[in-house]
Amino acid sequence: MAKAATTANPGVKSGVRIVVAGDRGTGKSSLIVTAISETFPSSVPPVLPPTRMPDDFYPDRVPITIIDTSSKVEDASKVAEELKRADAVVLTYACDRPETLDRLSTFWLPELRQLEVKVPVIVVGCKLDLRDENQQVSLEQVMSPIMQQFREIETCIECSAFKHIQIPEVFYYAQKAVLHPTGPLFDQESQTLKPRCVRALKRIFILCDLDRDGALSDAELNEFQVKCFNAPLQPSEIIGVKRVVEEKLPGGGVSGMGVNDCGLTLTGFLFLHALFIEKGRLETTWTVLRKFGYNNDIKLSDELIPTFKLAPDQSVELTSEAVEYLRNIYELFDSDGDNNLRPAELEDIFSTAPESPWEEPPYKDAAEKTALGGLSANAFLSEWALMTLLDPSRAVENLIYIGYSGDPSAAVRLTRRRRLDRKKKQSDRNVFHCFVFGPKKSGKSALVNSFIGRPFYDSYAPTAEEIYAVNVVDLPGGIKKTLVLREIPDGGVKKLLSNKESLASCDIAVFVYDSSDQSSWKRATELLVDVASHGEDTGYEVPCLIVAAKDDLNSFPMAIQESTRVSQDMGIEAPIPISSKMGDTNNVFRRIVTAAEHPHLSIPETEAGRSRKQYNRLVNRSLMFVSVGAAVAIVGLAAYRVYAARKNSSG
Repeated sequence: MAKAATTANPGVKSGVRIVVAGDRGTGKSSLIVTAISETFPSSVPPVLPPTRMPDDFYPDRVPITIIDTSSKVEDASKVAEELKRADAVVLTYACDRPETLDRLSTFWLPELRQLEVKVPVIVVGCKLDLRDENQQVSLEQVMSPIMQQFREIETCIECSAFKHIQIPEVFYYAQKAVLHPTGPLFDQESQTLKPRCVRALKRIFILCDLDRDGALSDAELNEFQVKCFNAPLQPSEIIGVKRVVEEKLPGGGVSGMGVNDCGLTLTGFLFLHALFIEKGRLETTWTVLRKFGYNNDIKLSDELIPTFKLAPDQSVELTSEAVEYLRNIYELFDSDGDNNLRPAELEDIFSTAPESPWEEPPYKDAAEKTALGGLSANAFLSEWALMTLLDPSRAVENLIYIGYSGDPSAAVRLTRRRRLDRKKKQSDRNVFHCFVFGPKKSGKSALVNSFIGRPFYDSYAPTAEEIYAVNVVDLPGGIKKTLVLREIPDGGVKKLLSNKESLASCDIAVFVYDSSDQSSWKRATELLVDVASHGEDTGYEVPCLIVAAKDDLNSFPMAIQESTRVSQDMGIEAPIPISSKMGDTNNVFRRIVTAAEHPHLSIPETEAGRSRKQYNRLVNRSLMFVSVGAAVAIVGLAAYRVYAARKNSSG
């Protein structure tokens, strides 16, 4: 396991660009020339041209290009551009001039931050041979406070180009900081592996634990070694690895911490990687991570995650195979089988992902919670349906993280275009996306909350951001569909409709109003007309339903007449009365899904849309008359020519 890789790791950069910067006279150019030629130059130009080191100069065999920079004030903008393009920065100071060291923390390091240069920094003290012997100081003592303040410093080293002291090491450390960075793996302050590194290594351990006994046997260790390093471990080497772990993590037997009767445990596996990193052998851990597809952010490389080319009115859903896999995962982690996946059990499911994907909006609190604060199987699958709808690549990525081993592209399916669904008068989707519109205080948030079992609150809290809620809706015949509600704040409608394709992803729109407030009804009808007009103008027309909320209150005068008139004029159903406060939703969610399943119905028609259709019909009819008239004229002309020809022949 500890052997060095004999071939280049996948995911490694194809070249490293190192920019050398620092004050005038700190030895930048001499450092570069001596590193390349292994000879101290008698004179150097003010700025060297870009210099490429031989590919085989260091073991990783990755080409290095070194960029020298000017110290002139007038060249500051050019230096800044070079620093922004760097993979690593070497900052120099002169060991015989303490003021140049001070300039690192007062100018150069703050300058890098201001330029947003987020790459490893190697601090290099040049001209070590010129330092006054009476002023010898500990490098660690001098640099420790600077490194505490500027965490981007990867390492510090002092060298002498004149005496050839530690010159090759400078660029080796710079290259190593790029190819095998410490930052993503290890917390220097706490001296522990970082959480994302632990989660990635745990996933790798589980993938290699073929017999699922919680330990890597000698055979599994060997397979792991061959996969990562192209060379098996000798029996004596395996014994040696285990001995190192047992010395630090004693125990043994069935429940040993680092090694048990079955082999190397996860704790032991993680300990070994922490040990490699502490000893400066980061390339070992990086080789393992890259062999399993991880990039420098310790996430799966982009090429392993499928991307999807969708028409605006298409969406992505999980296949039955993926849903079945997720059901099995749920049952596996719901250890007591109570249909209540506790937060700790959910975290365990995602413990092999970089982080839990449902900790932030729009997924956080989007599904119904059980009385014990967990997720039922339906809620668990609903969250996955929501993530697949909104971010299919991320959904597939997380499926892979939690152990899905099938073809990633087979885990999801592209739906038929909504425009085609309307022509066929039927939708074959399993997940429907509903936009919920309504004025302030109309009760739309209460409707959304009731969908996922949240209690009703009398106090009003305005909705500032879009909110999602997702749940399974039971239909007649035992059919289940997933419904996603997307609450659109009243203040966000204008921005939403400024995008031509904003309604393309919508299967159905619901307009909620306070049935006791006439101004709420008026605003809801304005929103309905705005959305219907947008659909008519863009071709992304959607079925619409009106919901009369707060049915427990007295309706405003003429409410029935007003709602009947609007419904009939626009060609949609009459408003559906509900009372979230009384818990009476009047089957509204089932009715939403049913309307979405028949996308050719319940599409509102505005006066402008109706006029446009009448105009188009008139134009088409006129064109038909013109074409018929033209045909008659052509036939008449042909008949006349026949008649004339006969007359001439008889004459």
